[in-house]
Amino acid sequence: MLDLRRFKALTFDCYGTLIDWEQGILGFVAPLARAQGKDWADARILEAFADIEHRQQEVDPAALYPVILERSYLELADRLGLRRDLATAAAFGASVPHWPPFPDTPAAFADLHGRFTLGILSNVDRESIAGSITAIGTAPHFLVTAEDVGHYKPHHAHFQAALAHLATLGIGKGEVLHVAQSKFHDIAPARALGIPCVWVNRRARRTGTGATPDAHVVPDWSVTSLAEIATIARTEFHGR
Repeated sequence: MLDLRRFKALTFDCYGTLIDWEQGILGFVAPLARAQGKDWADARILEAFADIEHRQQEVDPAALYPVILERSYLELADRLGLRRDLATAAAFGASVPHWPPFPDTPAAFADLHGRFTLGILSNVDRESIAGSITAIGTAPHFLVTAEDVGHYKPHHAHFQAALAHLATLGIGKGEVLHVAQSKFHDIAPARALGIPCVWVNRRARRTGTGATPDAHVVPDWSVTSLAEIATIARTEFHGR
């Protein structure tokens, strides 16, 4: 049973956990594919994206995320038989701020913001995530991006930077709960570093791993929505 009273800070993955990046990816790529006579299943598009994006991040971890997305789109186009169009690739790279939050994110994040120190550990750049934070409606207390640390998760740099920052606030590793959808990008490195973690299984009603590579790791706790965590917090803190 998840006991939130033992934690002072919650850190979150953003894309896949707070923001519905799969809807954002599919909303851009699927109509283009259909217009070009390639009616690929959503699962095929997301599976290809997961493989391509991660390899692009490994090859050039210092590249900003819009560049990673541009390169990923061009490789994805080759794999799916779409036209390699530089303008379309650039538009995909710039699409992140338009990806929608999950329906439960704004209210849950705002609720938790009043109870914990909240951080976002994200594999994007500062400019891209600014639009997403606006869509969420509540800014985190602190933010660590790939642009800040020069690496992409599952590298440990995001987590180490967050722990260092929280230590300055008197918050130790055992008082931090990491909240994320991707076992590959987040749960595995959190477990490796001994950070308590809860898996938000956003794909509970779907098969496959979607836009993230697979990872065989067991989280400390599991939920299917951010709303569940907010409800637990309200119950444990007696409505405060």
